[in-house]
Amino acid sequence: MDIFIRQELPADYHSTEGMVKEAFLNEEYSDKTEHFLVKRIRNSDAFIPELSLVALTHAKEIAGHILLSKIIIGDGEKAADSLALAPVSVAPAYQGKGIGSQLIRTALNKAKEAGYQSVIVLGHKDYYPKFGFKPASLWNIQAPFEVPDEVFMALELTENALKNAAGVVHYSRAFSA
Repeated sequence: MDIFIRQELPADYHSTEGMVKEAFLNEEYSDKTEHFLVKRIRNSDAFIPELSLVALTHAKEIAGHILLSKIIIGDGEKAADSLALAPVSVAPAYQGKGIGSQLIRTALNKAKEAGYQSVIVLGHKDYYPKFGFKPASLWNIQAPFEVPDEVFMALELTENALKNAAGVVHYSRAFSA
């Protein structure tokens, strides 16, 4: 589908949150509060405005949204900066048309251009590997909660970026509010 991806603007916030809420209404593994998570991240120190992107239709309707925010991977002695990919949302009327993939590829490219070196995602084991994500356990990176190994993944935007990044992922407080 032909869409235009750009940075989310404050004027988009209300529409984006409505679309995010709608996108997750029928998702089995959702707590139906992703729109609140987006709002909390925007109000946190972890927010990176340049990595909050919207997909627009020709009619300027928000068809999708993706957010990458700051996280830390650490084991007590050392810490590495990284990004969390969460959430990525596509309005139900536009799902299955490749918009989510376009948003993910664009966000990962923008993150790399901005100098970020890695991304962590908790997501579908058959979806995210096509973007290069691998089980985070390959780098001895663990989630801060109990989760199946194959759905907690990492991606190096820069070669060997995670070589010394072992430990637990520390999400911003926005994720636990």
